[in-house]
Amino acid sequence: MDVRWAPGRTDVMHTFAKELVDLQPDVILADSTPVTAALKRATLTIPIVFAVVADPVGSGFVASLPRPGGNITGFSSVEASIASKWLDLLTGVAPDLKRAAMIFNPDTAPYIKSYVLPFFEAAARSLKVALIAAPVRGDAEIETAITALGREPGGGLLGMPDNFVEIHRALIISLAARSNVPAVYQTPVIARDGGLLSYGANFRDIFRRSTSYVDRILRGAKPSELPVQLPIKYQLVVNLRTAKALGLTVPPSIVISADEVIE
Repeated sequence: MDVRWAPGRTDVMHTFAKELVDLQPDVILADSTPVTAALKRATLTIPIVFAVVADPVGSGFVASLPRPGGNITGFSSVEASIASKWLDLLTGVAPDLKRAAMIFNPDTAPYIKSYVLPFFEAAARSLKVALIAAPVRGDAEIETAITALGREPGGGLLGMPDNFVEIHRALIISLAARSNVPAVYQTPVIARDGGLLSYGANFRDIFRRSTSYVDRILRGAKPSELPVQLPIKYQLVVNLRTAKALGLTVPPSIVISADEVIE
């Protein structure tokens, strides 16, 4: 195996993608949307299996989920309808929620507006919550967005499915706590590190399942004939310490349904 790692650095991803393609491997495993995009630009022939990609059709990686076509297939990490679950959880813990900001980096998560936003807007309308798109590309913009959200009561934060959010989680968690803003995220590590809630696909399970496609391709299967698969396991993590610090009470129904409770 040859491994390259470029956390959140789209410029480095393109450099590493070319390096890997030049090695002429039998198959490439790609982690995340920007990494898959970089590899797609680098090769149209080497088989690519992606994992943890939010919107493979909208991102142009595959023609459709059942029939990918081309040299790319894999495992999606997000069903857009999960947006309503995130808002339900946030309003369940913070019933006075009036507005919620979606924080994401448009460079690393371009699919947010086209794939996730419509479902968020529908859920926000039904819950009578004002939805705010908060694109950010660095620490200063993160601080501006979260600080503004905390200036008035009733603000909440939605950390979008974006590896930029996970990489910058320490700053986001700190600012949310300082601004007294409840937040829900996708990945468990953010809740474990001090975020209020996380709910999303089990990434470990996705990567474990992705090895089956790598194996099948090494045995002669074509990516174009392997359908894209959706998540089948989800995780809910609740941080009661953070809830207490924010002056919030997590309903017993959410605590009972959680896969992990941090006390």
